Amino acid sequence: MSVEASSNQRPRLLDEVRAAIRCRGMSRRTEKAYVGWIRRFILFHDKRHPADMGADEATQFLTSLAVDAEVAPATQNQALAALLFLYRVVLRQELPWLDDLVRAKRPRRLPVALSRAEVRAVLAQLTGTPRLLATLLYGSGLRLLEALQLRIKDLDFGAHTITVRAGKGNKDRVTVLPKALATPLMDHLDAVKKQHDADLRRGAGWVELPHSLGRKVPNGGRDWRWQWVFPATRTYKHGPTGQRRRHHSPPAPTCASRSRHGLSRLARCPIRTCPEARGTLPAVTERALVHRSPSSLRLPTPPSALRPHTWRAPRHCH
Repeated sequence: MSVEASSNQRPRLLDEVRAAIRCRGMSRRTEKAYVGWIRRFILFHDKRHPADMGADEATQFLTSLAVDAEVAPATQNQALAALLFLYRVVLRQELPWLDDLVRAKRPRRLPVALSRAEVRAVLAQLTGTPRLLATLLYGSGLRLLEALQLRIKDLDFGAHTITVRAGKGNKDRVTVLPKALATPLMDHLDAVKKQHDADLRRGAGWVELPHSLGRKVPNGGRDWRWQWVFPATRTYKHGPTGQRRRHHSPPAPTCASRSRHGLSRLARCPIRTCPEARGTLPAVTERALVHRSPSSLRLPTPPSALRPHTWRAPRHCH
């Protein structure tokens, strides 16, 4: 086949989906989720092309997820979002039935709030770096991946702040760095620095840089400021460049299972236990810990606000 003929071939559908997602600057996790759902949609209908399907096929697929697979409403809505992206953006089909698809309603659940005794019990089961990571989640209000993806330059020990880059919704924000964690973090970074120096002596020491920064700053991937705060224990070889890189520490299954019901919720505990009862949490700190404005919390009114000067916090809050 000639070059001209091969160049005129239309890309595969899933490759078009990936290209459309990357052009819009969406996250890799979104890309992986959307491609996965579109692939499942195609396989569900015996590999028929989505352009030949419509509302009935989409409804059948979404109904099967809810009835047969018994997925959560959030999962069903994610699959629907993937199909909407496929038809509107990739296939460029503005069909009226897209707006008529029924979206599953997410039930409102009570937030997970651990008491201080429960927090101590969780942290007591951890040692070393996992304990430091969990304590950072609790003290700074970070999500699990946000903490794992921190770089050295994101920590400001002078101002006691942490800058979160490209967090949920691809948004940046600044949160607090607890003073109690300054010394443990510095000790941890000393060990990371020794590991990085050893990698440099072996010709490694590279990390992945965001977007095209690696081309703009050729040696930036070995700069200490761009290293991960929680690096992985192993290195890997990056195929296109041949660089020996080190990724950030992965969210291990045991840590992920704990974080779903506990560790990743620890950040909200100071707000929903003692400070909430006292009604003394500064608004700036509150926004940093809960990732949103205080007015959107919809938490119960503190008892101290109902009856000032007559209510005392429980003993465990002191």
